[in-house]
Amino acid sequence: MNQIIGVIPPVLTPFKANGDVDYEAYCRNLARWNQYPLAGYLVLGSNSESAYLSEDEKLELISLTVEGAGSRLVLAGTGLESTRHTIALTNKAAHLGAHAALVLTPCYYGNRMNEQALMSHFTMIGESADIPVMMYNVPRFTHVNLPASVVGHLSRHPNIGGMKDSTGDVAQLVSFQRVSQTGFNLMVGTASVWYPALTLGLTAGVMALANCCPQECVDIQHLWQSGRTADAQTLFRRMSPVNAAVTATFGVAGLKYAAELLGYSAGYTRSPLQPLTSEEQASLRRILSEAQLI
Repeated sequence: MNQIIGVIPPVLTPFKANGDVDYEAYCRNLARWNQYPLAGYLVLGSNSESAYLSEDEKLELISLTVEGAGSRLVLAGTGLESTRHTIALTNKAAHLGAHAALVLTPCYYGNRMNEQALMSHFTMIGESADIPVMMYNVPRFTHVNLPASVVGHLSRHPNIGGMKDSTGDVAQLVSFQRVSQTGFNLMVGTASVWYPALTLGLTAGVMALANCCPQECVDIQHLWQSGRTADAQTLFRRMSPVNAAVTATFGVAGLKYAAELLGYSAGYTRSPLQPLTSEEQASLRRILSEAQLI
């Protein structure tokens, strides 16, 4: 798998008031994101409310993303609890034109997801998938944290091309780097460590913040690459409270509200996720204002 360079948003899924997926709004968002120098899109990530989507909805969103992405990379989140079902969805995504699959760690039987189980799961998927596989490590949601020993071993599999690490743990990021095969695409999975990750030599980030602030996420990398490290750090510091608000503090509902304020068609969350309260909305507006975004 080629080296991935740049910013990739884990794209939002707009829902209508009745809970249906708003595919027209989704396509409008893709058209607007295409105006920015993004490296690609992750469809069916955590911020896509993927856990709430049916398979038919997932396949339609993959198809629309492939159609709307142009020459950009399309990653599809295909991780399910069973190995068999993950392989099946991954190959359906491949048939629709996705370039690689992002596979979440299984977590329902979390206390049994030891090194042997995780190694077996990802190895079987890598051997059966028609597109490259990337691991997705997000213990905040799964409560399963991929050990560096597993990452190091799997990074040598010919069809496992990378990993999205969303822990925000820089020390762990370094440990993953140390054990990984040369050419393995280790991608930061949160804007909270985007600047530190760049200083460590990472070249790609899949971050929620890029849904509503794509240019700012891109600019941090471009400033760093051009040697304007102080400017990159200043922008990173300005965006950090926004990222915290639309991820840890307010979650998907906050990200959608921020995206709406910044001109996107983010729509509703799908039940049981709830919209922000009026007080939360006011708090988020203040944060966006202080970051000079509105």
